[in-house]
Amino acid sequence: MTYTEALKKISSLERFGSKPGLERIQKLLQMMWNPQDSLKYVHVAGTNGKGSTCALIASVLEKARYKTGLFISPYVTDFCERMQINGEKISHEELAEMVGKVFPLVERMNQNGEIITEFELVTALAFAWFAQKGCDIVVLEVGLGGRLDSTNVIQTPLVSVITSISSDHTKVLGNTLAQIAYEKSGIIKDGGVTVCYPEQKPEVLEILQKTADKRNNRFVLADMKSVVPLSMNLNGTGLLYGELLVHLPFLGEHQIKNAVTALAALEVLKEKGYHISGHSFESGFASASFPARMEVLSMNPTVILDGAHNPDGMAALAATVRKYLPDKKITAIVGMLSDKDVKASVENLAGLFSNVITLVPKNPRAMSAEDLAEHFRLVGTPAESMENSREALKKALSVVGKEGTLFVCGSLYLAGELRPLALDLLSRK
Repeated sequence: MTYTEALKKISSLERFGSKPGLERIQKLLQMMWNPQDSLKYVHVAGTNGKGSTCALIASVLEKARYKTGLFISPYVTDFCERMQINGEKISHEELAEMVGKVFPLVERMNQNGEIITEFELVTALAFAWFAQKGCDIVVLEVGLGGRLDSTNVIQTPLVSVITSISSDHTKVLGNTLAQIAYEKSGIIKDGGVTVCYPEQKPEVLEILQKTADKRNNRFVLADMKSVVPLSMNLNGTGLLYGELLVHLPFLGEHQIKNAVTALAALEVLKEKGYHISGHSFESGFASASFPARMEVLSMNPTVILDGAHNPDGMAALAATVRKYLPDKKITAIVGMLSDKDVKASVENLAGLFSNVITLVPKNPRAMSAEDLAEHFRLVGTPAESMENSREALKKALSVVGKEGTLFVCGSLYLAGELRPLALDLLSRK
């Protein structure tokens, strides 16, 4: 089986199961001899900040000389980004080989009416690869929710981590923050330890703490007082953590909160006997990378790529822009999915951009470019819709010149399409 054939097999599966639950993934993994049971985990759920928090934890563990698996979603430019060991993606050949071995099991289940979803298969493949490679520890990002997410087949992890919780995926997780928090709290396991993002909304925090109490799970609320920000600019953030000087390459005050959450989780691992030196903290944070999360592609002009795609994500983006780029005229390219709260997201960007070009992300759930442009016009931002991504980038770069600023945001699907195009066009300047 070739890599292209493997991707076709994966994408041929349904995106959502007809009935939420862990029964299908459990049965598939049983047929694969339960590779997940041989591994140890840091399990991470939340609405925003999951990926950045995972990247920071994994990078520090790698620098501490642990063979560290990382499972994330979605990918930005290459499907294999979803499974990494010590920063190296699974190879195209390895993925194809594994799909070739596992897909017959999927077909057998599908024939029996037990329809395996795309994410269930990808999760099972990741477990098998991490086990085959003998990972010391796996940083495991929840795909959607937590309670019924495929990743939640694992036993009690070394530490569960809950990042910022807000409204998203409401059709699946519920319309209220309480309902969403309940779903996320599903990764809080009996007898474990949970680390929580430092600034959750009160109704969210109450549910998480009550769940932890019921399950005899030690609940640790990450403390913003544990770090002191020293500097903040487009090169990153300097933090004082105890006696350590830590460079955080991610931009934004929300990323400081993600960093504090990651640090608290790593301290739990230290309590459990993991040897993580001060140098591992410093070098791990400094070398952490996560594409399309306030990623600076260029300084002249300033081109920044961000995957913010919901109201809270857009609010964090707006706060970051106003702090790092005050009084700058900014052009933006934006594309969003129609199942997001587009109105509230755009309202959180009101007055931020001098002009906007809208595009359609390559996803069947994408909102039309013209409909999105109209949302921006309603909040007083000049906007035009375009069809061709490369032409939109060319136009935006010509508008900003060498001294201006261009933002790309609204969807990781859009970021994944535009990132290589932007790097190519910038290299020609």
